[in-house]
Amino acid sequence: MNGISVRYRRWNNITGWSIFVISSIVYLLTLEPTVSFWDCGEFILSAFKLQVGHPPGAPLFLMMNRIATLFAGTDTSKVAVMVNRLTAISSGMAILFLFWTITHLVRKVFIRGTELEEKHIIPIMASGIIGALAYTFSDTFWFSAVEGELYGLSSLITGVVLWAMLKWEDEADKSWSGRWIILIMYIMGLGIGVHRLNLLVLPALVFIYYFKMFEVTTKGLVKAGLVALLLVWLMVYVIMPGIPTAAGWFELLFVNGFGMPFNSGLYIYVILVIAILIFGIRFSQTRRKVILNYIFTSLAVIFIGYSSYAMIMIRSAAKPPMNQNDPSNVFSFIYYINMEQYGTNPKIFGNYYSAPITDVKQVIAGYNQVNGRYEPYYRPEYSYNKQFETLFPRMYSSAEPDHESAYKYWGKITGRKYSVETASGKKSVVCPTFGENLRFFFRYQVGFMYFRYFMWNFAGRQNDIQGNGNPIQGNWISGVNFIDELRLGKLDKAPKDIVDNPGRNTYFFLPLILGLAGMHWHYKKQKNDFWIIMIFFFMTGIAIILFLNQYPNQPRERDYAYAGSFYAFAVWIGMGFMMVYELIKKYMNERVSQIVTFAVLFMAVPFLMGFQNWDDHDRSGRYTARDIGENYLKSVASNAVIFTYGDNDSFPLWYVQDVEGFRTDVRVANLSYIQAGWYIDMMKQKAYESDPLPIKLPSDRYLEGKRNQLPVENRINKAVGIKEIVDFAGIDDKSAQIDVSGRGDYLNYIPSNKLIIDVDTTVVLRNGTVKDYFKDSLIAPLTWTYSETDAFKGDLAIMDMLANNNWKRPIYFSTTVPSSQYKGLEKNFIQEGLAYRVAPVRTGTPQPGEYGMIDPVEMYNNLMNKFTWGNASDPSVYLDENNRRMFSNFRRLFGILGNALLERKDTTKAIEVVKRGLELVPTSKMPHDYFSMEMAEVLIRAGKKEDGMKVLNEVQSYSESYLNYVMDLGPEGRFGLDYPIGINMQTMIDIYRMGMRLNMVEMVKQIEPQLNKYYSSLYSTGN
Repeated sequence: MNGISVRYRRWNNITGWSIFVISSIVYLLTLEPTVSFWDCGEFILSAFKLQVGHPPGAPLFLMMNRIATLFAGTDTSKVAVMVNRLTAISSGMAILFLFWTITHLVRKVFIRGTELEEKHIIPIMASGIIGALAYTFSDTFWFSAVEGELYGLSSLITGVVLWAMLKWEDEADKSWSGRWIILIMYIMGLGIGVHRLNLLVLPALVFIYYFKMFEVTTKGLVKAGLVALLLVWLMVYVIMPGIPTAAGWFELLFVNGFGMPFNSGLYIYVILVIAILIFGIRFSQTRRKVILNYIFTSLAVIFIGYSSYAMIMIRSAAKPPMNQNDPSNVFSFIYYINMEQYGTNPKIFGNYYSAPITDVKQVIAGYNQVNGRYEPYYRPEYSYNKQFETLFPRMYSSAEPDHESAYKYWGKITGRKYSVETASGKKSVVCPTFGENLRFFFRYQVGFMYFRYFMWNFAGRQNDIQGNGNPIQGNWISGVNFIDELRLGKLDKAPKDIVDNPGRNTYFFLPLILGLAGMHWHYKKQKNDFWIIMIFFFMTGIAIILFLNQYPNQPRERDYAYAGSFYAFAVWIGMGFMMVYELIKKYMNERVSQIVTFAVLFMAVPFLMGFQNWDDHDRSGRYTARDIGENYLKSVASNAVIFTYGDNDSFPLWYVQDVEGFRTDVRVANLSYIQAGWYIDMMKQKAYESDPLPIKLPSDRYLEGKRNQLPVENRINKAVGIKEIVDFAGIDDKSAQIDVSGRGDYLNYIPSNKLIIDVDTTVVLRNGTVKDYFKDSLIAPLTWTYSETDAFKGDLAIMDMLANNNWKRPIYFSTTVPSSQYKGLEKNFIQEGLAYRVAPVRTGTPQPGEYGMIDPVEMYNNLMNKFTWGNASDPSVYLDENNRRMFSNFRRLFGILGNALLERKDTTKAIEVVKRGLELVPTSKMPHDYFSMEMAEVLIRAGKKEDGMKVLNEVQSYSESYLNYVMDLGPEGRFGLDYPIGINMQTMIDIYRMGMRLNMVEMVKQIEPQLNKYYSSLYSTGN
C-alpha cells in the first residue's frame, strides 16, 4: 500500500468518525427524553423486561436495548432515554457507513486505471460529508433517530451490509475474501431480528458480485436479475416463513401422529436442521466443493442470526404481562412471525373492492393445544365474481366505507357496470377498469405514498399534518411559490396555522437538484456502480410499494418504510459535489475550487436542511406521551380496569406501568386485542399488583376459532340475568347454537339484548362506585341494553367480567375509545377525567357528542391537582400534530368541567378551571378552535364576558379562515377536507346557538349572515 493510500485511509477514518460524532450529537441533543407515541412505548417496555411485542417481533432489537436499559441503573425514569440514546447512536453509525459508502464509490472513479493521487483526497472526503450530513438532517431519518424505534438500527444494518459488500469487492481477488460473504450473510440473519427491510439490499449485492466476477453481457444481466429475485423470494417466502412452517409439520407428526408431548417435533426438527448444516459444511469441505460450502455456511450463519427469534418463544412461555399472540408453541409462533393477524393483500392476482362474494369456505388458520393434541381452527376464505378479478390488483379493500370513495377519487373511476346476482336479487355493480387500477397505483401508491415522502426529504414539506390528498395538509412544497401554487393553489390564502406550522420546511429543490446531478455524474463515470445504487434505491422504495399494496387513508404517515431509498439518494447527493466541483475547477485552481464548491454546497444542502428541520425535529424537553399515559391511569380508582382502543391510549400506559412502575394496580385492557383468545387468557393472569380479571368461562371457551361471532337474536323477549346469558353462550352444544347459514354453520348466540346486572347498593356506595352525591340516581339492578345485532368474542369476555365482578373492581372506558365500542354501556358512564366510569346510575340526557354525566368533584381533583402535561405549556417545546390533536381535546375537558361546576353554582372553581385550561398550551403553538368553545362559554356565563369573548372571537376567526379558504377552492378542490369543513361549520353553528342561548343579540346578528353564506357555498346543490 503506497503512502497516498495510507493517508487516504487515515483521513477516511478520521472524517468518517467525525461525521459519526456530529450526527450522533445532533440526535442526542434533539431526542425525546422519555417515551414517544405510537410503537415506542411498546418497544421500550418489551426491551426492559424482554416481553413479547406486536408481530413479527424484533428480538435482536429488544435484546440490544435491554442492555441499554441497564445504564439507567435503578432510576426507571431514565430507561426510555437510554433506549432513545441507543437509537440515536445507531443512527449516527448508519451515517458513518453512508459516508464510507460514498467515499468508496467516489474513490473507485479516481483509481480506475490509475493510482489515487493526493489531490483526490479532499474531493472524496467532501463528497462523503455533503451526502452523509444531508441524510443526517433529512426529515424521515431524523424523525426515527430521536425515539425508541427500530428504524435507526435497521438502517445501520442495511448500511453495514452494503458497505461490507463493497469491501468484498475491493478484496475479491484475495483468497480469504469469501469471509466477507459469510459475514454479510450473518449480519443479514441478525437483521431479520430487527426488521426485514434489510433483505431488500440483496439484489444490489448480487449485482456487485456479478459486476466484479463476470464480463457484463445482456444475458448475464438477465441471469443476475433472476438470481437476485430468486434470493429475495427464498428469503422472504421460503426461509423466513419456511423454517417455522416445517417445524410445524414435524410437531404435528410427532404429537398428533406419534402421541408424543408438545414440542417433541420441534426439538427433533431443530436437531435435524443443525445436523444437516454440519454435515453439509463438512461434506463440502472434504470434497472441496467451494460453492456448496458457501451455500451451507451461509445458511448456517443466517440461521444463527435468525435464532434471535428463540427469545420470543422462550419469553412467551414465561407468560410475561405483555405477550402478544402468545407465541409459546410452534403454531402460535408461525401465526406471529407471519403477521397473520394483519391479514394479507393480493399481490399478483385478486379482486377489486366492489367484487361480489360468490363463495365462502373454511380453511385451517392454525392449531390450538387441546388435551395433548393440536386441534385445527378455521377462518373464512372468500371467492369472488371472476369479472371483478384482475392481474396486479391495487384497489381491493372494502374493509372501511371510506376506502371506496378514496379509490374513486384517486383512480377517477367510472368503470364498467355488471349485473350480478346477490342475496337480495340482481344488482348493478361498478367494476373499475384496469386503466383505472393503474391510475390509482401511480397517483396514490407511487405518487402520494412514495414520491410525496421523497420530496418531503429533498424538496420540502408543507406541514406536519397527516395528508389525505387535500391541498393544505401534508403535501410536499419547495419554497418556489409559482411551482408550489401550480399544484396546491394560492398558499398565502391558507389558514394561518397551516402557513406558520413548524413542520413547514422548504429547501428550494436544492438537495433534489444536487442528487440528480450526482446521479448524472455517477452514470457517466461508473455505470456499473450507478446501477447498483439504482437497484438499492428501487428495492427500498418502489419495490416496497409493489409489495405492501397499501389501501387508502392509512392511519398514519408511512415515510419511515422508505428510509433506505432516501439513504440511496443521499449517496448521489454526495456525488453531486463531484459534478459541481468538476465544473467549477475549470475556472479556478484546484484548492480554491474545492473550498468554494464545498462551502457553497454545504450551506445550500446540509446546513439549509438542518436549519429548516431543527424546530420540528427537536423533541428535547417534551414529556407529553409519558405524562398523558400517567393521566389516563390517574383518572381511575384503585384496582381499576380501564378499556383502551388504539396505540396512543395503550402503549404509553403500559410503558409507565411496566417500566416506571406507576399505578400497577390498574389493568389496562385493549379492546382491539380482546377479540383474541390469547389476550383474554392474558387478562386472566395476575400482572404486578393487578389481580386477574374476573372472567369465569374456561379458557377453552375462548380458544381461537370459537365464539368469534355471536348473533344477538332476542329469542327471549325480556331482560335476562347477565350471568345466565354468559353461561348460555358458553355451552358447547348445538342446543345452545343456531345455524346462521342453513348449511350447518352453527354459532353460539346471545338470546336477549337486555342484560340484567345485579347491584348490591351497599357495596357500590361503600366502595365509591356510586358517590354519595349521586345516590339519588342509583339504579338497582342495572339493565344493559346491548346496542348491536352481533356480539363478538371480546364482547362476551366483557359480559363475563361484568357478570362476575359484582361491582368490586372499578371499570372504565378511556375517552378515546370509539363510541361504536360502548355497545350501550354509555348510558351509565360517569366521566372522572380521561376515562368514563361504568356505574349503576341514571345519567339523564347528555349534551350532543357527550356520554353519560360528569363527576365534577373527581374530575376537578384530577385535572387541577393530579394531571401533568409534559411541558406542553413551554413555548420552546415542539408539539407535533398528534400532540396538538390530543391537547385540543384536553382543552375541551376543562370547558366541560367548568360548565358542570357552573351547574353546581361554583363559579369560582369554574373560572379557576378554565384559566388552567387556557394555560395548557400557548395559542402561539395551538390556536383556539372548536375545542375551546366550552371554555369561552364558561367565562361568559361566569361574568368574565370580555375574557370569554376574546377566546370566542379567536375560535370564530380560526373557523372562518378555514371556511373562507375552502369556499375559494370550489367543489372540485375539496377532496379530503370533509373534516375541516364539518368541524368548522359545527363551530359556527355552536357559536350561533350559544349566542341564542345566552341572549347575545349582537353576536347572533353578526354570525347569522356568515352562516348563511357558508351554507350556500358549501352545501347548496352543485357544491
